[in-house]
Amino acid sequence: MCGICGFTGEIIDQNDRDAVINRMTDVITHRGPDSRGVFAGGGIAMGFRRLSIIDITESGDQPIFNEDKNLVLTFNGEIYNYRELRRELAEKGHVFSTQTDSEVLVHGFEEWQEGLLGRLRGMFGFAIWNRREQTLFMARDYFGIKPLHYAQVGEHFVYGSEIKSILEFPGFEKKLNLRELDRYISFEYPVPPETFFEGVFCLMPAHYLWYRGGRVETRRYWDPLFQVDESITEEQAVQQIEDVFEDSVNAHKISDVEVGCFLSSGVDSSYVSTYFAGQKTFTVGFDYGERYNEIDWAKRLSSEIGIEHHYKVITPEEYWGNIRKIQYHMDQPLADASCIALYFVSKIASEYVKVVLSGEGADELFGGYNIYHEPDDLAGYKRVPLFLRKALAAVARALPFSFRGKSFLIRGAQPIEESFIGNCSMFTMAEKRRILRADIPVSRPQELTRPIYDKVRDQDDVTKMQYLDINVWLAGDILLKADRMSMANSLELRVPFLDKKVFEVASRLPRRLRVNSENTKYAMRKAAVKRLPDATAQKKKLGFPVPIRVWLREDKYYQLVKEAFQSTTAGQFFNTGELVALLDDHRAGKHDNSRKIWTIYIFLVWYDIYFNGASHEPGDLPAVS
Repeated sequence: MCGICGFTGEIIDQNDRDAVINRMTDVITHRGPDSRGVFAGGGIAMGFRRLSIIDITESGDQPIFNEDKNLVLTFNGEIYNYRELRRELAEKGHVFSTQTDSEVLVHGFEEWQEGLLGRLRGMFGFAIWNRREQTLFMARDYFGIKPLHYAQVGEHFVYGSEIKSILEFPGFEKKLNLRELDRYISFEYPVPPETFFEGVFCLMPAHYLWYRGGRVETRRYWDPLFQVDESITEEQAVQQIEDVFEDSVNAHKISDVEVGCFLSSGVDSSYVSTYFAGQKTFTVGFDYGERYNEIDWAKRLSSEIGIEHHYKVITPEEYWGNIRKIQYHMDQPLADASCIALYFVSKIASEYVKVVLSGEGADELFGGYNIYHEPDDLAGYKRVPLFLRKALAAVARALPFSFRGKSFLIRGAQPIEESFIGNCSMFTMAEKRRILRADIPVSRPQELTRPIYDKVRDQDDVTKMQYLDINVWLAGDILLKADRMSMANSLELRVPFLDKKVFEVASRLPRRLRVNSENTKYAMRKAAVKRLPDATAQKKKLGFPVPIRVWLREDKYYQLVKEAFQSTTAGQFFNTGELVALLDDHRAGKHDNSRKIWTIYIFLVWYDIYFNGASHEPGDLPAVS
């Protein structure tokens, strides 16, 4: 697990080029503190930071070359089937000089070019420079577990695992992308491929990129489409899930260092943890009752399956005091409050192991989110004539107050393509126009999701929702925070649910075996219950709860956020009176506005660091200038 960065072309002279690539590499030292490497010459500079996991000797350092040293590779990730690919390539005459999975990529690309990508099983973001042809090839894994960003700066193509490397490149003009601010307050996360920095882009999941002749070309090489087989029985589905998941976990445990596991009270990480008898698991929680503390659940399960368990209770002071540091590591604002908790559980784990497995991806692949029940919940109401439903929805929208069933009436009058923009939906169009200054662009989030829905127009509503979440929510929120928070602690996080073979099984499951009246993730839970207590396997989806709504009613944190909402920074983008009204209504108990408040507050903290030059070091409380 590593960090990579680089740029094409020369910068004035040799010393300047070396200084720039060193700065770009050093700023991501947290991604790989074990060693660094640089290749500079012949039209490119490539930087690398290494966290040693496989072949932990110096022979595993990068860059890595093919036999004639024409191809130069830097790589972030793990290839779990590298041994099989190595044998195949050796039979074709390729000569290996290391025992790394990295070297398989450079020889595989030499042999198969873009065809290499369909053979890989793993998580990856890599760059390969062809010295003779002066071309750069980059690729990102199927689901977007590992990140890659890029920008065109004058005549230079600049890239990095994290945006902060690109910001170090001379001549890059740092400018806020206001389009992303609009999307962010709809979705609560930066929606790729654009970023909050004008001109900086994400290479999308399952895409590769060619840079040649000064031109950027990207193309998708794989699509997570569901190919349902209605003939599959429940018994067959459960057996297939058992077999493929055991195979995936075993593949993801391949390492030359110890591997641990994150553990919550939910079925996903608990299922993973059952393969870790005698090893270590890690949990965090908050001292605000069982709703915000899964430690006791994790303790009991760890005891039952023979795991060494480590945990931490996060105090409010620790949580709030580290917000700046965490937003710095995120590169972009992310309003998912659980990312800070993920930072702390990664920090604990890094004191014991270099690699952890986690449960991300199970909900998207197997149908685990509670919102996926909505098509069934609305089915009866949708038998009411459409004109009548639209009339009731119009009345509900016009009423200036909330009431039980208001959302039901509105959403029941819309197709899923209108009502569902992903697992998280923050501000409505009317709310965005009210809180944003008039000169900030506002757009309908459905404009972004429509092309994705178009690909699955013939599927049922639950499958449409899953496909949208895999393409937007998973990469934009879940995997973004997983990568950044683990790497901030020099910890490799692996996700065995997000495996190509696991998806092949999940994609064939009939809808009734994913989401039905009994439960979400129905077939997966049936598989998990064979290894877990029934209470854990059938436990309702909880997420990673954080007591933000409680804290925002306490004077200390209310005043802190109010100060930020009235700051000069807030006034650049928002109608500050509307922000304070949101906060006051929440404190008075009129509405639970905690997630909306948090979305704006996190943007302000992030902007203060990246555009106002505020410190990102941990402190008592993060004020905003």
